[in-house]
Order: sequence, then structure tokens, then C-alpha cells
Amino acid sequence: MRKLHVAIIDLVTKGPTRALYARIMHANLASIMPQVLGVWCEEEGHDVTFVCYTGFENLVEELPEDIDLVFIGAFTQAAQLAYALSNMLQSKGVVTALGGPHARCYPQDAQKYFDYVLGFTDKETIRDLLNDCSKHRPTGVCLSANQQPTALPGVRERWKFIEQTLQKAPLIKIVPMLGSIGCPYTCSFCIDSVVPYQPLDFDVMKEDLRFLLSKFKRPRVGWHDPNFGVRFNDYMEAIEEAVPPDSIDFIAESTLSLLSEPHLKRLKRNGFKAMLPGIESWYDMGNKSKTGKKTGLDKVKHISEHLRTVMRYIPYVQANFVFGLDVDEGQEPFELTKKFLDMTPGAFPAYSMLTAFGQAAPLNLEYQRANRVLPFPFHFLNNNHAMNVKPKNYSWPEFYDHLIDVSKHSFSWGAIFRRYKAVKPALPRWMNVLRAVSSEGFGRIKYHTEIRHRLDTDPQFLPYFEQETTELPQFYLDRIRKDMGSLWEWLPEGALYHDPNAYLKSEKEKSLTPLSIDVDTKPQPVEELDFVGAIPAPDLA
Repeated sequence: MRKLHVAIIDLVTKGPTRALYARIMHANLASIMPQVLGVWCEEEGHDVTFVCYTGFENLVEELPEDIDLVFIGAFTQAAQLAYALSNMLQSKGVVTALGGPHARCYPQDAQKYFDYVLGFTDKETIRDLLNDCSKHRPTGVCLSANQQPTALPGVRERWKFIEQTLQKAPLIKIVPMLGSIGCPYTCSFCIDSVVPYQPLDFDVMKEDLRFLLSKFKRPRVGWHDPNFGVRFNDYMEAIEEAVPPDSIDFIAESTLSLLSEPHLKRLKRNGFKAMLPGIESWYDMGNKSKTGKKTGLDKVKHISEHLRTVMRYIPYVQANFVFGLDVDEGQEPFELTKKFLDMTPGAFPAYSMLTAFGQAAPLNLEYQRANRVLPFPFHFLNNNHAMNVKPKNYSWPEFYDHLIDVSKHSFSWGAIFRRYKAVKPALPRWMNVLRAVSSEGFGRIKYHTEIRHRLDTDPQFLPYFEQETTELPQFYLDRIRKDMGSLWEWLPEGALYHDPNAYLKSEKEKSLTPLSIDVDTKPQPVEELDFVGAIPAPDLA
């Protein structure tokens, strides 16, 4: 096998930016799997150039000229940027590979623009790709392991890539760690619901925590587990054995069902400073929030009381919601959310609009069978800039009216002040203010208001939203062109459009394919492989 010069690009964002929040936080949103690929490629004897793109770099200038192979890791919102990069690099003779959530969610589309598309990826999969490293055009091939890897390089092994990424973070530096893969819950809209829960090696975790104390006076660690602490005692025992109490600041996403008061006391003792529990809906997901059959106002009161308990031990709490679910109807879901915020002023609300990310979840097949999925360009599929599932119980203008109303309530100056007063430590309270006045608060209100206005005044909008036409409104084209900057010129023909029902069609094709037994390990066409796609972390390629 010849020695290759491999470039690895982690696309944290979808285009150039100068936003203050992006400057502070984007480097802290780096993914783990691109760093893992860097370790594996070096272990196979290849040279690696690593780039974490935060929106402040010139991507073209960051890459050396003598690349043989480039891996690009991307969430769906960065797909068009990834396609343009691949097109530019392929024109120079470079072999290109796409991994990450977009590759798993939309493999059929990604095949048009990459030589390789990666599903579940382990070291053997990467070794096969490196050994082949050939051009596959006009249609790329897909490589996928049978499951997620059972072991991954830890922080010590990934340190050279972590360190160069954290140099881009001017104030807050958060080290990404992963203790488990998959999730025991079955939220119908989530990628991880179809990935079996699997803890990683606790000895590696302990070694990594000790290592971090040699690098920082007080490290900050962000757990990328889809649901941290499922094996709670094992996690806590590993942390307590590895490092002194409250010597590392931890951030994690967990379910309220795991955040009992005895657990909260133990989390506080071990340095947990931020938790991101999922509430999702006032009418569903009761197993995650430990509310059982409670719905509506009863659930609001129960969760508010629970989160006030959480905040006595954890200074920063983000409550996650999904709007537009089929169980939602009328004004009540939004009014209940406003009531919850009034009762729980210290919780920062994070709102997502229902989005069907290709093959991310079996539920998406139902949306596609019902012809409810809109072909919004990938650039807008980040849970906030386009809802690509036609709501079951709302007209589009009605849905946006409610969304804007609850957003204005959540990020009014009064709400910002009450949130500020309810959180005592300085860093969490100012992070809440920054998020509220930047793109997550004021910025989204402005954007949603613009969309709502255009639904009434722009003749291209409502017909597109109502699926009467597939002609993309000029408003969206202009935004993509602006966001992509100079790489817009490299966007391949047709790359703004995709088949929103590709998942359904691929399932129908598989059902018609005769059963065959094939043990060949060479790359296979994507339609012959079984994919389960993703959008949230962890971002295993």
C-alpha cells in the first residue's frame, strides 16, 4: 500500500461567519469521528492534514496542494458546502469521501458527488478504503460496517487534533469525549433510537480524564453521548476513581428520568455544570421525562418542579423541545411552553422544528408515504431554518404565528432578565444572555418573521410550502449563495435539489431484490446496503 497524504475536514458550520457566538463556540462543536479517522489513518502509515472548519477559515487556503484523499465530515446543513468542496478537489484529481450524519441520512444523494460514502465506520472499513483509494465516478460507492465500532481512540490518542482545534476557541475550551453509543429510548424522530445502546471502555475514559488534568488546570469536557449516564453508577465510579471530586467541569445531554435527586447530588459532587435534558413534547415521550402518562398542564407542572430541583445542583440547564409533532394541535402546545418558562425561569429553551432527515429514522418512511416531506435544500435542514415535514394539524401561516409568538415570549428582555437572575454563576448566566441576543434568540425570531411575511407576500412561497411546485423560491437561493461565499461557484449542477422520497424508494427497491448470499468485502452499491441515518451527536461517520 502506497503512503497517502490524507486531508480530514470537519465541517462544524455551513459557510463563512463573523458572528460573536460562532467565534466563541464553534470550535467547541467539533466532532469526534474526524479526529478518530486522523488517528486511524496515521496508524496505517499515512500523512494527515486536519482542518476543523468553524466559519472563520479560508477552506481553500487551509488545504495543501498534494492531497491524495480527503475525508469530509458533515451534518446535513453543511451538505451543499461538502458537495462544492468535493467537486473542487475532484477537479484536481483528489479522491473524496463523505462521512458523518449526512452520509448516513442521504447516501443515495451523496453518491453523486463523492467517490466514497461512509455509513457505520470502524477501523477495518477505513483500512479497506485506504487500500482501494480509487476514483468511483459518476456514482460513488458506499462502505459500511455492520454496527458502530466497539472501541474508539481516546482523548490522549486524539490530542494533536483536539489541541489544534481548541486553539481556535478564544475563551471557552471544551474537550469532546464519548462514553457510549446508541440510546435505550425509542423517540420516533431520532437517529439514535435505532442504534443499540453500547458503553465504551471505562478504562479508556479514566485514562483520558487523568490525561486532561495534566493539560488544563481545570478542564471542561463535553460528553457527546446521545444519552449520558444510562449506566449511571458505572460512569460515576469511573470518574470518581480517575480524578478528584469537582476537578473537571462536565457538560452532558441526559434524560430527566436519570436525573433523580440522589443522582443530581452525585453529579454536582463530580463537577457537572450543565445538563441538556430532552422534554420534546407535552403530549408524548413520557418515558424520557419520567412523567408516565401525564400530559398537558400536568406534565408542565411535573417537569417544572423537576427542573427546579435539577437547577439546585446543576447551574446550567437547557430544555429541548420539538414543535410540529403530529400530537400537537392548536395553540395549547405553545401556550404550555410559555407557562413552563414562566414557572422555570432559569431553564434555557432550545426549540427545534420537526425535520425528517432522510433515512435517520423509520418514522420518516411514514412521512414519505403520506407525501408530507418537502424538498428543502440541505443547507436549511438544521432543525431551525426549514421544517421539511408538512404539519398535520396546522396551516403553514398558523404554525409560524405560534412559533414566533413563543419565541418572542422566550427571548423578550423580561425573560432574558429573569433567566439571568435565576442563574447565579457568572459564566452560565452570561452564556444565556449571549445565546438569547444572538442567532439562537433574536436571530431566529427575525428569520421566522421573515418567512411568515413571505408566506403572505411572496408568490413563490406558499405554493412551494404546499407542494404545488418544486421551484425553489429565490429567497432561499440567494441565502445559499451568500452563505457559501466563493465555494458557491464549485457547487455541482443539480446539487441544490434532492429526492425527498429517496428513502421510501430505496426500501421498495430492496423489497424487490432477490435474496442472495454474498460475503465479498469489497465496496458495494449503496442500494444493496442497509443504512440507518443520523443527525444528532455522536457523529460516527
